[in-house]
Amino acid sequence: MNLFVVGDVHGCYHTFRELLQHWQPKKERLIQLGDLMDRGNFAPECVGLAMELNAQHPEHTMFLKGNHEAGMLDYYSPHKVPTSWLEWGGSLTKQQYEAQPELLAPHLAWLKERPLYWENDAVFASHAGISDTVDPFDEENPDGILWYRGPLLNIGKLQLIGHTPTPDGLYSRDLASNSLNLDTGAVYGHALTGVRVSADGQLLEAFSVPTHRQDSLRVK
Repeated sequence: MNLFVVGDVHGCYHTFRELLQHWQPKKERLIQLGDLMDRGNFAPECVGLAMELNAQHPEHTMFLKGNHEAGMLDYYSPHKVPTSWLEWGGSLTKQQYEAQPELLAPHLAWLKERPLYWENDAVFASHAGISDTVDPFDEENPDGILWYRGPLLNIGKLQLIGHTPTPDGLYSRDLASNSLNLDTGAVYGHALTGVRVSADGQLLEAFSVPTHRQDSLRVK
């Protein structure tokens, strides 16, 4: 089965919906690389859409955890986990959920269940990728799978990542690590990107949707 992999959405609901028109649910597995919320204007709507798609197509959808999901979960944790989430996009998301308070509890419960990665024999998808660090799966590790922004390891599979926005709104490929960065800065007024990839790790097609004006204050 082919994969349809989408980069960081960051509350860009209308842009996300348009990009999803290229996904073929009966023939492809949708993988979203995390950071559904923060900085954009429609965080609850993006999470709600992801939950709806996950319920409709449980075998053909995979929504991964990003550092913004982790920050939001820490902020609302009953254990009072320290986090600076409000300072890097959380304040706007908090306001949006305060306007729709009934959504917060079910959305947090769903976000808590998001995995850190998806993989098969040829592809490894995660938010920030695998680097040369002792424990890349430690969520607190700054060089780990949620936070790293440097060169990745070549793990013998195609790595599909987001997290670090590309400067020109185009996805980037690193041949040394065999990785694709799909964070094309949707919330910064560039574009949201998805790629169609075969199960054996071949890039088949790429799709780019310019950010809708209503989704981000950064769109002119």
